[in-house]
Amino acid sequence: MKKPIVYIDMDGVLADFKSALTKISSELIDEFAGQHDNIPGIFSLMDPVPGAIEAVYALKDKYDLYILSSSPWENPTALGDKLAWVKKYFGGEGSDNVFFRKVIFSSAKNLSRGDILIDDRTANGAGEFPGRLIRFGSSEFPNWQSVLDELL
Repeated sequence: MKKPIVYIDMDGVLADFKSALTKISSELIDEFAGQHDNIPGIFSLMDPVPGAIEAVYALKDKYDLYILSSSPWENPTALGDKLAWVKKYFGGEGSDNVFFRKVIFSSAKNLSRGDILIDDRTANGAGEFPGRLIRFGSSEFPNWQSVLDELL
């Protein structure tokens, strides 16, 4: 039987963007004021959102999981850093990595076909996603446990 396709956003859903800011010098934060996502290396410094890693492994048997993330195109290290983050927290080839070769970078998330998108924002086409949008961090889905309660 075919599993439903679930896309999971990275920043703010799997990876805690704000946690990386605590690991950056104040000079860099000031230099990139209002554009923190363009700080080289920032995406490799993020901690996982609490419960995210465990939730992914809880969902993997019932759903066909993909990461669907936009990326700041002006940050030369962003794409590589995001892939390195996935390998760090989910393992590489040969491991039990549910995302190995299942990472999609797009600023038009509405073009992806699937059943569910878990995202914390409606930007980059997430608000027009043709399937069901689960707004992570909303009052209905404030954390990963609430998402698991809905999907399992």
